[in-house]
Amino acid sequence: MKILNIVGARPNFMKVAPLHRAFQKRSEIESKIVHTGQHYDAKMSDVFFNQLELPKPDYFLGIGGGSHTQQTAKIMLEFEKVMEAEQPDLVLVVGDVTSTIACALVATKMHIPIAHVEAGLRSGDRRMPEEINRILTDSISDLLFVTEQAGIDNLKREGVPDEKVFMVGNCMIDSLVHYRQKASQIDVISELGVEKGEFVLMTMHRPANVDTPEGLASILQIIEDTAHYKKVVFPIHPRTRNNIEKFGLKAKLDSIQGLILTEPQGYLEFLNLMENSSLVVTDSGGIQEETTYLQVPCLTFRDSTERPVTVELGTNQLLSDLNPVTVHEKVMEILQGRAKKGVIPPMWDGHAAERIAEVLVQKFNQ
Repeated sequence: MKILNIVGARPNFMKVAPLHRAFQKRSEIESKIVHTGQHYDAKMSDVFFNQLELPKPDYFLGIGGGSHTQQTAKIMLEFEKVMEAEQPDLVLVVGDVTSTIACALVATKMHIPIAHVEAGLRSGDRRMPEEINRILTDSISDLLFVTEQAGIDNLKREGVPDEKVFMVGNCMIDSLVHYRQKASQIDVISELGVEKGEFVLMTMHRPANVDTPEGLASILQIIEDTAHYKKVVFPIHPRTRNNIEKFGLKAKLDSIQGLILTEPQGYLEFLNLMENSSLVVTDSGGIQEETTYLQVPCLTFRDSTERPVTVELGTNQLLSDLNPVTVHEKVMEILQGRAKKGVIPPMWDGHAAERIAEVLVQKFNQ
């Protein structure tokens, strides 16, 4: 059974790494990796591949930047050539990035079965390109692997037959479990001059939060207010950094006492930072899941989340606006020991990839 595993953006690497590892243990599966190059920074991409022990991709499409439409078109054109050369039995896509839907579209037009890992997640916000990617990919996939009960419920509501849907757990957590010990041996916090439990970790990159001067000014005020009480470690996304300079806010950023700005971190370094922080403030998707597993409080600047289990069971709380006063109250509540308690969701145990491999082998042998 020849499987082409698609990666395009950094979050994909963390999901495909345990899958590729699980597939290699099965004699019935030949596993190949296709990297579209959708998010390609040589330094960061190499770091992630090396840290996650992924082999050099069998194919690198070198797509690079451009609008969503341009990326989708370029990926489809290049991936079609790979499909013609490889003639796979299955295309496996993960998550909700442009590469996910682009490669799924090529596969379905060539009548090759598609497996979607992390299927069924819905935020309800169709303004987000990721939401459209999730809905469309699920609608053309043959096997849907789900991380949480909300995914099952959403797919049922959309009329997907039960026999296509499998609750397997979370491959992102597989990577976390596998590399947690290795990450704990990295001394990133002392290099940054902070101590365990004595800093707040922040990430911000979503256009809704960082593409306006008002949004960025609010973020900087939130950082300044928080840094009065705890140091703030902020691995800054290139988009966020560029917009801060564009909107004339760099002097304000540089003036904040207690702020530690870093470049984007490798997977192991960031995992170490999460585990040692007192609070994570983010607008990311996957970080909501990782903090829930690590039992670290998380504030997510989003109106909605496609991962509701992180709120219902986990340590995550949503904040629908960037009002510094409201945010400061919530931050102080957590820093003063009144954080929301959470539990680890069912089947987030480090074995999701093995369950997926078992399902694929059974289906292929039918």
